[in-house]
Amino acid sequence: MELDLRPARYDDALAVRSLLDAAVLAVDGVEDRIRAGDVLVATADDRIVGVVVLDSRADLTRIVGIAVRRRRRASGIGTALVEAASQRGTLTAEFNERVRPFYESLGFKIEPADDPDRCRGVLGRT
Repeated sequence: MELDLRPARYDDALAVRSLLDAAVLAVDGVEDRIRAGDVLVATADDRIVGVVVLDSRADLTRIVGIAVRRRRRASGIGTALVEAASQRGTLTAEFNERVRPFYESLGFKIEPADDPDRCRGVLGRT
């Protein structure tokens, strides 16, 4: 599978929202985030197979949501998206405890969040 990573275009908005919905992730303002350059997509065979939505501020970028098509999970797509996002500087994320192994495998420094089922992670310089 040849994977292409690129910033999302406005005409990708429906596919991006569908992928986030399938992953049960509520992300507001997808179109605004696309216009701001804060949405990266992974494509294979001209289809969006993964997406990461970011909130970028100066040298700190927060992962708002990341989703990969169910059939394509565990194939390196999420890793590639996070690596691309990390080019912007320090990455932060808050996530459910059940996906902690994914973030740990990428080198995030993780600590508990306020909610006992949530974690907070940082990748890069702090």
